[in-house]
Amino acid sequence: MSIKAIDGKNDINKLVQNYYGNEIKSAQDLKTSACCISESIPMWQREIIKQIEPEILDKFYGCGSPIPPDINSKSILDLGCGTGRDVYIASKLVGDDGFVIGIDMTDKQLEVANKYKSQQARKYGFKNSNVDFRKGYIEDLKSCGIKDDSIDVVISNCVINLSDDKETVFDEIIRVLKPGGELYFSDVFADKRIPSELKNDPVLYGECLANAMYIEDFRRMILKLGINDFRILSTRKLTIDNPVIEDQIGFVNFYSSTVRVFKLLNLEDKCEDYGQTAKYNGTIQNFPHYFDLDDHHHFEKGKPMLVCGNTFDMLKETRYSRHFDLLGDKSKHFGLFSCASSDTKGENVCSTGACC
Repeated sequence: MSIKAIDGKNDINKLVQNYYGNEIKSAQDLKTSACCISESIPMWQREIIKQIEPEILDKFYGCGSPIPPDINSKSILDLGCGTGRDVYIASKLVGDDGFVIGIDMTDKQLEVANKYKSQQARKYGFKNSNVDFRKGYIEDLKSCGIKDDSIDVVISNCVINLSDDKETVFDEIIRVLKPGGELYFSDVFADKRIPSELKNDPVLYGECLANAMYIEDFRRMILKLGINDFRILSTRKLTIDNPVIEDQIGFVNFYSSTVRVFKLLNLEDKCEDYGQTAKYNGTIQNFPHYFDLDDHHHFEKGKPMLVCGNTFDMLKETRYSRHFDLLGDKSKHFGLFSCASSDTKGENVCSTGACC
């Protein structure tokens, strides 16, 4: 590796470009499992993946499956798209009337992504391609031509951890999302802050470990940007599977988490009870029986559920509203909404300031 230590933004960009453009030829070349797909791909996406060119799949790296439902006809932005696997899954799901933009800074990854644009469109039965790949940096989406309030859904698969300016990344995401739009991303999180000396190791950095976000710092960061509540869909502990790297950084526990954040600036920093209810109608494609807003809001079709004010707004003020019967307003307040399970005797156990 030509970069012996990371020193500043330019070195970081060079490191990532070199690591994923030259050092790593396929997922088998990765030295740990952190940047490999660790979540099972949903069945409704597996059928689409069967139609994607093998080269795109072989040279794609990620730690999750960050594509939410109900994106037909929507505008999607994939940050750090690599060879475009997730772009092409989203391309099929948004259909002829939707559009997907992929941003990446690595030429060799983008070469693969662009190679199959026409071919993938034909496989999907589209007259024209509905994807566009752009070279750029996720910290500067304006330079990539992404306008304010122009994107319905932003996705990202194990990429934001590689940025050394995450606050700017999230600020840019909030800027480009439409009001009520959704950030839906998978990434590597850590249970403690990584010592600074380990962040200078190119391999640890390239393997998505050295700059992984401490989950509480993520919460504080988006709170500072005006987002009072986020939701975790799933979390899975990662194994490093490399004795040398384990010796270096094995004192940290790493997790692959899928997170959703809505551009809703009126959410409260606690779960408040207004006596509101939500009933799922079973109308989201591929989800006829239930819909999971997060890892503890499981909406069964036809069953009304009491929800906190934030959850109510996440359903009412987003594209999901047409799939729910939502009753109530905020005219009467009943205090804190208990997020606790029945065995906690009513004690509110929310640790992040809201229902996440």
